[in-house]
Amino acid sequence: MDRIGFLTGRAARAIVILLGVIVLNFVLLRLAPGDPASVLAGDQGAADAAFVEELRHDLGLDRSIPEQLWVYARSLAQLDFGQSYREQRPVVDIVAERLPATLLLTLTAFGFALAAGIALGSTAARHAGSLLDTILTGISVMFFAMPLFWIGLMAILFFSVWLDWLPSYGMATVGAGHSGLSHVADIALHLLLPALTLGLFYMAIYMRVTRASVLDVLDRDFVSTARAKGLKPGLIWRRHVLRNALLPIITFASLQAGHLIGGSILIETVFAWPGIGRLAFDALMQRDYNLLLAIFFITSAIVVAINLVADILYVAADPRIKLGA
Repeated sequence: MDRIGFLTGRAARAIVILLGVIVLNFVLLRLAPGDPASVLAGDQGAADAAFVEELRHDLGLDRSIPEQLWVYARSLAQLDFGQSYREQRPVVDIVAERLPATLLLTLTAFGFALAAGIALGSTAARHAGSLLDTILTGISVMFFAMPLFWIGLMAILFFSVWLDWLPSYGMATVGAGHSGLSHVADIALHLLLPALTLGLFYMAIYMRVTRASVLDVLDRDFVSTARAKGLKPGLIWRRHVLRNALLPIITFASLQAGHLIGGSILIETVFAWPGIGRLAFDALMQRDYNLLLAIFFITSAIVVAINLVADILYVAADPRIKLGA
């Protein structure tokens, strides 16, 4: 199968997965306890039955679940995510305001975790059994065992309260009026603590996976053959060891994409980061179904896209893998 056929097949599979996610999320939310009409009526101070039924009719909640699903799917096909029950404005506008912040946080944390995890894991494997290996392994176990919220709170206490080096909340300094490079630097300072907090846990995972994978590859026959041929150690490391050791890391990293977005909810709460993680929590508490469904769909699409990229990278990293597999 050629590359175009491979990409077409993977894209078709991704579309089927997204369709399944759409149906599953919609049905589960509709079956969950709680009524948006009752929540909105309570907020407006008019919780009588007639007013609640009027709200249910206006929101389309008095229809059957299959009918609601059909209306939702038809709107989604036109990229219409509907109106927010709570804010009474297009859902896509609300998500567009918050999505960049979450992408900035998760991509920074993911890049840091992957780069640091591979580097430290490779170093530990090349010095297996040494004191350095013991120290690095202990660090990975420590950060893996620590809860994310505890790391975040300790980071705020140490770097913000005691040392006063970094800001402890928000995405930018309120009322500072920064622009240009000063604005970028201000965002970077606010990003440092939440990104490191989120990334440290996954860095620990990638360290352990990289170390185990490298040690496994070092014992393979093709590495021994490369050494017997007299190839330079650096060349053996780049072409034979690291390239083959990266395969399980690529797979694992693609699976962790969804976990990163889920972990961002906790981090965004601790650091008051204005992303969609906190937005999803608020939408759930307010029974804002349209907003919640849009967040689920967009984050699912991101995770599916990351897994599609991982499939492509997997084939690029190891040409022995058949494109049709």
